[in-house]
Amino acid sequence: MTDSEHNPVSYAQAGVDIEAGDRAVELFKPHAKRATRPEVRGGLGGFAGLFALGKYNEPLLAAGSDGVGTKLAVAQAMDKHDTIGIDLVAMCVDDLVVCGAEPLFLQDYIAVGKVVPEKVAEIVSGIAEGCVQAGCALLGGETAEHPGVMNAEDYDVSATAVGVVEASELLGPDRVREGDAIIAMASSGLHSNGYSLARHVLLDTAGLPLDGHIDELGRTLGEELLEPTRIYAKDCLALTSECAVRTFCHVTGGGLVGNMERIIPEGLTARMERSTWTPQEIFRTISTVGKVSREEMEKTFNMGVGMVAVVAAEDRDRALAMLTARHLHAWELGEVVASEAGAARAELVGDYQRS
Repeated sequence: MTDSEHNPVSYAQAGVDIEAGDRAVELFKPHAKRATRPEVRGGLGGFAGLFALGKYNEPLLAAGSDGVGTKLAVAQAMDKHDTIGIDLVAMCVDDLVVCGAEPLFLQDYIAVGKVVPEKVAEIVSGIAEGCVQAGCALLGGETAEHPGVMNAEDYDVSATAVGVVEASELLGPDRVREGDAIIAMASSGLHSNGYSLARHVLLDTAGLPLDGHIDELGRTLGEELLEPTRIYAKDCLALTSECAVRTFCHVTGGGLVGNMERIIPEGLTARMERSTWTPQEIFRTISTVGKVSREEMEKTFNMGVGMVAVVAAEDRDRALAMLTARHLHAWELGEVVASEAGAARAELVGDYQRS
């Protein structure tokens, strides 16, 4: 009898624990069941998630995939994993609503070095909460164990969200007109972009501890850095039902100007005034501690503006009133103006308000 017959090799010996994966599924099932919609068909555990599209005249499906980036390093350092899923959902669904699409469902992918059922359940609890906030269903996903490729304590998350919009109601740059009002919706902080720079400045260079209380922030640095990304999907869709919305802009990597340039057509410029708001303290902290220039800050971070709506001038007041009624801080950021050929499609002028 050979050695292999005396000591048969198993999948578990190779580092993959199927039983742990099964336990993780049982733990996160109650969370996943919270995030559903009437159109969902079947249940968890199938090979494919099923969703009834419903009746539309000319439906356009919108899809977006994203991750959370190096914000995960903060979650792992703090051993706090129940909010990172909210960030994941936000990064996907708020890209969909830019064109007016309603998020329908999301599927996640969680890669781990070693399945720890309780940790996976925490991650999924945040994803489910994000789906509830966005009004979409968590239709399924995959948890993959990668021993030998990832360290046992490491993980990464990504997701794809799918939405739908009637072709006649599709939003975009072609709807933007001179004189349109630009309305800003406040971010909850850094959201999920710029963490490589934030971590380099605050943790690597300045050596600030994540559990250290910072008076200016009113909480620990770690709590500030893990503040979940605000989800705007329902707020944006509410605006489209009552106001003449031209398009939205989800402010992510590239900052406010970089993202606004994607939704303003040639011949027009989004002129935005810094004097209309004061960025949150975390942005000032990063800039001051790291001696980061305003130009670099604005290229990297949202600077306090997480979503922008471009609306017809006559609906400006109505849009602001609606957002205020939904308990979302919003303000008039600027307007769309005519520009000469070759001019920038978006610009920030003036100086920020002093707090």
